[in-house]
Amino acid sequence: MIADDPTARRRWRTLDTAAGGLALDLGLYAASTIFAAITAVTSTLLPHRAWGTVAAAGYLVATLVVTAQLLLRRRSPASPLVGQPARWMVTGLAWAGTALLPLLWQSIERAGGRTDRAQEEVLVVERAGARLLEHGTPYLGPDAIAALPPGEQLMGYTPYQPGMAMFGLPRALVDSWWTDSRVWFAVGTALALALAVTALRRTPAATDQVDTGHRRDAALLRGVQAATVLPICALTLATGGDDLPVLALCLLALALAAADRPGRAGLAVGLAGALKLFAWPVALVLIVWGLTRRAGARVAAGAIGLPVAALLPAILVDRDALTENVLRFPLGHGLVTSPAQSPFPGYLIATGLPAGRLIAAALLVAAGVAIAVRLARRPPRTAVATAMICGYGLLVAIALMPSTRFGYLLYPLALLTWAPALHRPAHTLPPTPVPGRLSGRATSA
Repeated sequence: MIADDPTARRRWRTLDTAAGGLALDLGLYAASTIFAAITAVTSTLLPHRAWGTVAAAGYLVATLVVTAQLLLRRRSPASPLVGQPARWMVTGLAWAGTALLPLLWQSIERAGGRTDRAQEEVLVVERAGARLLEHGTPYLGPDAIAALPPGEQLMGYTPYQPGMAMFGLPRALVDSWWTDSRVWFAVGTALALALAVTALRRTPAATDQVDTGHRRDAALLRGVQAATVLPICALTLATGGDDLPVLALCLLALALAAADRPGRAGLAVGLAGALKLFAWPVALVLIVWGLTRRAGARVAAGAIGLPVAALLPAILVDRDALTENVLRFPLGHGLVTSPAQSPFPGYLIATGLPAGRLIAAALLVAAGVAIAVRLARRPPRTAVATAMICGYGLLVAIALMPSTRFGYLLYPLALLTWAPALHRPAHTLPPTPVPGRLSGRATSA
């Protein structure tokens, strides 16, 4: 891990701070311009092509602006136009041009009758919202799904936690561009990220190091870029979007952990867990972090309590429907096969070897056991370590899952980039508990 390797940390810091951070900004926006342009020309998914057409222009403008900043910095290094406030402004404008503008354009065209301006998950979430409003559960039962025409059975599944249906409620009430679920995904994402930035900026900096706050703000900016203007995030928000509020809430939980707010961290990750299963591993690692600070119960109250509270109504209304959608379908035992089939090792093993699905599942379980052993022997005592374990753990899980998507990589990429922003001055950290007394007190918490 970079967090445990001083040489790797120095190399990353050198790259990240070159030309005041502008050098890496330029590389990010230039590479993103190329990616968006290629997507606009070659993608077989029409919403992706539409995103690329708009986003390529947005990334190009950001590239030109950063190029001008670099030239200005050579002549006037102290100019406010090349400092971090200006970089924050460029990041905000880049997100608006590469994620929000394509999202709004596609939402408006979809409301006008275009059927190729949203990915399937947008429709799934909105139908889940309508079912929640009408029947009290966002899920169709196995019999109802089986009764659908074969070509429509896939769309009958809702492989999310019940809370995700809340983003589909506006569409169930009013048919308009602003009730598109992506619009509300963007609102939730922006709100969670704003709260995360506020929490980290309020965390006290070291008083004996003048540039500590400056370095942390630069790391925070890089983390926000990874969650917003990175193409895998901007593309996902504009065309599908359901993963972004989950990711943003996980980042908020880690920010609150860094600010020593374990109860609030549990609530944030609990909200994420009420939306999607991807947040549950983050919740488990945060609970272990809480145990090292004698706050495990406070973290667990929200991290476990909120997802359970979201599940209870669905269990009471139709338990079989919940099981079919949330467990059987993602595990490959539904009436139809999940289309999440990116060529990662787990998928290749599952489809290319005899008993490949069992082998892939065994490898995934082995990875989970290895992470559990690591947590037991060396529990994370800081938010930085927590973010690193979550990032690398999800990266391994995505690689080994039999059914997965390339877009899921946004989770580990954003978590690992977010980690440097979570550093706290040594003198603000609580004393490390005595190992012999930790387990007893932590467990009782």
